[in-house]
Amino acid sequence: MSFALALRAELIKVRTLRPLLWGLAAVLGATVVFSALAGLDDSAGPDFDPLFTTFFGVVFGQIAAVTFGAQAVSAEYQGGALRVSLAAVPDRGRWFLAKTVAIGVPVLGIGLVTGAAGLVVGTSVLGSRADALTWPEELRGVAGSAVYLALMALFAAGLTAVLRSGVATLGILVPFLLIVSFVVGGASGSVADFLPDKAGQTVLHQTWDGALGPWSGLAVTALWTAAALGAGAWCVRRRDA
Repeated sequence: MSFALALRAELIKVRTLRPLLWGLAAVLGATVVFSALAGLDDSAGPDFDPLFTTFFGVVFGQIAAVTFGAQAVSAEYQGGALRVSLAAVPDRGRWFLAKTVAIGVPVLGIGLVTGAAGLVVGTSVLGSRADALTWPEELRGVAGSAVYLALMALFAAGLTAVLRSGVATLGILVPFLLIVSFVVGGASGSVADFLPDKAGQTVLHQTWDGALGPWSGLAVTALWTAAALGAGAWCVRRRDA
């Protein structure tokens, strides 16, 4: 089977599995809701960052994104689905590439919609407090949030291919993103700047004090994702279906 047909088959899986569609919808819903809630807090101090407040919901939207990525891969390890997939696409590398594209493209697309919606809602709630934002900064936030969400979904997909369990993947990533990341969140200028989530979220800040800038931060997240996908591809090739 050609790559185009393999990709089409994987996109059909995404479109027909209801939990995956709900996962994509949750990316949009969680991001917009939490961005609105963040904007309602008017206790702005000297460290107030209107751009990050506008896109604050991405911190929670990423949970839906990683869940989508983990579920899309873990579904293959249930009921012998992987054996059927590999029977149709014997080239395991081609199949895994099609799977990752079928995960990354929808999340990138919904991420762009989410970023635009988050910008509209976030700036509306902030009101005059968002006046300091420039168009380039707002566009960076929209594009950056979409790329970041797609990278985190793919990071989860790669880790799931290694662990062969969506539950195990989410058991690692969700506590890490919600607990560890918040604990080390203020430790700028340290190794914490290079964590996959904290590095990528630099693109959502108006200013930054750490070692990475907006795009170099996303590049670090991309390296983490590439490592996870590389490990996942190796496991798919080497392990029994």
